[in-house]
Amino acid sequence: MGCAGSTPAKGDGTMGLVNQLVNLLAPIGNVKKIRKPKPWKHPQPITQSQIVQMREEFWDTAPHYGGRKEIWDALQAAAEADLDLAQAIVDSAGVIVQNADLTICYDERGAKYELPKYVLSEPTNLIREN
Repeated sequence: MGCAGSTPAKGDGTMGLVNQLVNLLAPIGNVKKIRKPKPWKHPQPITQSQIVQMREEFWDTAPHYGGRKEIWDALQAAAEADLDLAQAIVDSAGVIVQNADLTICYDERGAKYELPKYVLSEPTNLIREN
């Protein structure tokens, strides 16, 4: 580049530069790659509808325990998404992931967000309903 007659090399387009920046900045930002929670077992066998009810109750009441509503909303969206989208959601919301399974996170102001495993995955003793 620099010479009036020069052209970018093949693959040096905007996306190439973006990917290079992402790769360079990821270690600086201390981004923790999220993963699925380890398998877990509920104290007693539980149905899908019971898990859904527990999740709804948690997300309805979570903002009342502190932290910012927009971070809770981002964490809910991440908990309900596949891993790649969840990673993008927490990164763009500025969520600091302490545990890679999202059970403990912080926002940029230092507020702590604790997520129970039942909002992140299903237990091994889930009773499938027909």
